[in-house]
Order: sequence, then C-alpha cells, then structure tokens
Amino acid sequence: MVDNIILIGFATTGKTQVGRLVADRLGWGFLDTDDEIVRKEGKPIPDIFNQEGEAYFRRLERSILVTACQQEKNVIATGGGAVLDPQNRQLILRRGMVICLDAAPATIYERLLQDTQNATSPNIRPLLAVADPLKRIMELKTQRQPYYAIAHLTVNTDDLPVESVADEVLKGWRRWSQHGDVSLTPAAEVKTESRNCPIFVGWGCLEQLGSMMRRAGLAHRAMLVSDETVLSRYGERAMASLKAEGFDPCALGVPPGETTKSIENAVKIFDFLVEHRVEREDAIVALGGGVVGDLTGFVAATFLRGLPWVAVPTSLVAMVDASIGGKVAVNHPRGKNLIGAFHQPGMILADVQTLTTLAPRELISGWAEVIKHGIIQDPGLFSFLEENAPQLMALQPEATTEAVARSARVKARVVSEDEKETSGKRMLLNYGHTIGHALESATGYGHFLHGEAVAIGMMGVAHLSQRLGLVGKDIVERQRQLLQRFGLPLSAPGVNMELVLKAMELDKKTREGAIHWVMLRDIGEVITLHRVPQTEVIAVLEELLKS
Repeated sequence: MVDNIILIGFATTGKTQVGRLVADRLGWGFLDTDDEIVRKEGKPIPDIFNQEGEAYFRRLERSILVTACQQEKNVIATGGGAVLDPQNRQLILRRGMVICLDAAPATIYERLLQDTQNATSPNIRPLLAVADPLKRIMELKTQRQPYYAIAHLTVNTDDLPVESVADEVLKGWRRWSQHGDVSLTPAAEVKTESRNCPIFVGWGCLEQLGSMMRRAGLAHRAMLVSDETVLSRYGERAMASLKAEGFDPCALGVPPGETTKSIENAVKIFDFLVEHRVEREDAIVALGGGVVGDLTGFVAATFLRGLPWVAVPTSLVAMVDASIGGKVAVNHPRGKNLIGAFHQPGMILADVQTLTTLAPRELISGWAEVIKHGIIQDPGLFSFLEENAPQLMALQPEATTEAVARSARVKARVVSEDEKETSGKRMLLNYGHTIGHALESATGYGHFLHGEAVAIGMMGVAHLSQRLGLVGKDIVERQRQLLQRFGLPLSAPGVNMELVLKAMELDKKTREGAIHWVMLRDIGEVITLHRVPQTEVIAVLEELLKS
C-alpha cells in the first residue's frame, strides 16, 4: 500500500482547502495539479484551454499527476476532469487512497458565484460562461459520476465546514491505512457438503477482489458479468484488481432490471463464454445486485456442467440475501425463480461502500431483508436496527458494515444447516416471501422491487399470524414501526387479488397443493404452518390490496 491521499471531485467541492488541511495534520506534502500547471505554464487554465486546447492541458495534467504519484506521503488535489483519463484513474488507484469530495449541483453553482464575486481580479470560470450554468454543471456531473465512483471513499461537502470534511477524510484514511492492504477475514461462512463459501464484508474492499480470489484457490481466467449500470461504476476497479493478479479478465454487461433474469439472457452469457473458449477451471465473477447474481450463478451452474463462480454483490439485498446460499435461477413468465439450481459460489466479497451509489429506492428495498433476518432469528440485530436507523439510512460506514455482516451471518447460518431445503430449516428465510413473490409475479416483476414486496409480505403474514392467535399486537406493531422507519411500503393498493392468489399457488413453498407459511411468533422466532384457512388469507390480502 502506498501512503498517498488523492482527492478527486467536481470544481468547488473543496479539494484544495481540504487537501492542505489534511496534509498539515499528517505532516505530509501537498500538491494541487491545477496550481502546478498554472505555475509551469505561467498563465491561467482558461488561457491554456483557449490558446493550446484541452488535449494539451490533459497531457500536462497527466505528466504532473505521474510525477506527484511517484512520491509517497503526499496529499494530491486533482482537477475536476482528471478522472476522465483512464490512465489517470489506473494510476491513482495504484498509488494511494482515492477520496472523492462531492456536492450537489446547486451547491457547486453557488460556490462558483461566490468565488467569482470574491476574486480580486475577475476570473469567470468556464462553467459560468454559458447560458445556463446550473444545467451545465448537472450535465457534467452526470457524465463524470461513473469516474468519480472509483473512489475508495466519498465525502459529501454540502453542509460541512472545511475542518469537518478534513476530519472525515482523515477518519477514512486511518481505516484504509489499517486495513486496506490486509486480507479480510470472513464475516461469515456457508458450510455445506458441496462447498464452503466464505463471506467477506468490508468498506472499500473491492480492490482486494483479485487477491481474495487467489486466496480462495482460483487460479485461471475470470469472466466478469455485470449489469450495464454497475459495470460503468465499478467495472474498472474490479477489472484492475483481477488484472493485477493475472486473471486476464473479460467483461460482459447485461441490461439492468428483473426482466433480465431470463433464459434468453442466460443464452447470451453462454454465447459470451463460448466465444472466449471458457474452460471448467475458469471462474465467472458476478458483479452487481441480485439479478446479476442469480443469472450469472445459473449460468455457472449449467455451463460445462458447472463452473466456479464468485459473487460481488453491490446492492443491499444481494449482500445480505440473494448472493448467499447458492440458490441460482432465472424467471419463467408464470413464476419467479422457477428454473434454477443450487450452486454455491467459491466466495462472496461485499464492498459496503458500493451502497453509496445505489439509488435511494434500491437501498431502502434492501433493508427489508436485513429486518427480516432480525425477525426470524436475531433479536439483537433487530434491536440494533431500531437503535441505529438514522445512521444506517445515512450509510455511516461502521454501523452499516456491522449491520450487513450480522445479517449475512444469519443467512449463512441457516443455509449451512439446510442447504437445499430438505430439513425445513431454510424455509424460515421465506418469511414474507409467499405474499412478496406473488406480488412481484402479479405485477409482472416491474412494479415492486424485491425488498418492497417482501416488506409488504411481512406485514401481511404478521397480521395473518395475529389473526390466528400466534403473536400479539405489540410485536406486529414493532415490526411495522421498524419497516416504516426505513421507508418501506406496508401495503399494495390496487393489485389484482386473483393474480396474487394464482401466483401463490405456483410458489416454490407449496407442497401437495398447500402453501407452507412462515408465521411470526416473536421477534427472533418464526414457525411454519402447512395449512392456513383460505378465508383468513383472503381477509389479510383484502386489507393489503385495498385502494
């Protein structure tokens, strides 16, 4: 590990001020690449752009960055567009901890105006010299966001003074310097007859993908499959890590969304593997959410009668649920996950920091599975969620990493006891899923996110448990309040009742025509019932679905 801190981010996010302050506190050197360019050229950056062109400026920028990164114990503030150059991105990831300072477009616009007004000699920044500066800032930020996402840490500077931003940078640096070059220890492990699967959970650990795969005994090529959105954000970091360990990786992007989990898309991945002459010793790496994990794992289970695969979940649902347990599948038009297999990954690497770029709705959806794990087997986790909800919603690193690790341990423990659902133990993980899966199917897999449907399903089954006298109102209310605190839906008004009932009949939890329901007894305790009166089920559904 190299002792450098490299700051990236848009203009006016505070890279220079924060960088100087961090360097002073560490006793390190400081270099601002834009200032160094101005010093060497003897003229302002706008003049360099106007007289020599952007290509000339970018060459200067790369040269200065290379020189700066050859040293150690430096804080380096880069220009807002430095990350556009792929060589620059590879360089800074090799030469230190990369920290992105971020701010909202409106904040950036106000700061640009203030900088211009405070300047002793007017120096209108190019960003302001357009008809609609705010629109231009928004466009540029959107274009550059995938490149800013390479950072090991992102610090939002909107409402923080410079000193507080520096504090956050130093906290992140200390964590990274202590653990960034140290192999992770498993947060949990799935232990089955077919294979043991270690689960690694950490903040900013994606760069360790290649080295951890080596430690897991994988030694041949690696084929990376990801959805197109995740690939644009994290594909470069994952590929760089694999290349550094000699895996000679190739990447394939698939469209995002539940409809991608189909036989047709599995065939496209089969074609990709055939084209690259993949052999049984090669591994497939699934980088993304549950859809990518299920689809890629299904391909790994069936191509050449089984390939090793690695799950690198980037959504909360995938980190705590979908990637753990070896269930891999694609959907059938008449039911979710009806075509699949059990095929354990060789390892799971969950970089919790990737949740910082997850869409808010996706993040909220994921908390349903974490809450579910507390309900079915870990009342301590449930209490932790109650006590730390604001920190978890804000993705505070320590709290979020702990919640993900604890939730993963619940899933791993249950799967280890019942890998293929033969003893009934694994059935407990289906709490809320009978109704949840039916809601997804009845709405064509396009209306609800998985966690949203599960949250509604958990409320439905909790009310059903109460109607059957299995649990008291206080426990049902405690569940409702926690789901609500995390912004999860509690009902599904307007969904067609007949379609929901038909989907439930096709559910995988049906045995001899009767659904096996997972019912609530207490926080940390659920049981299974094989026959529940249909009149009670319909009564609960009527409440959940009424407009």
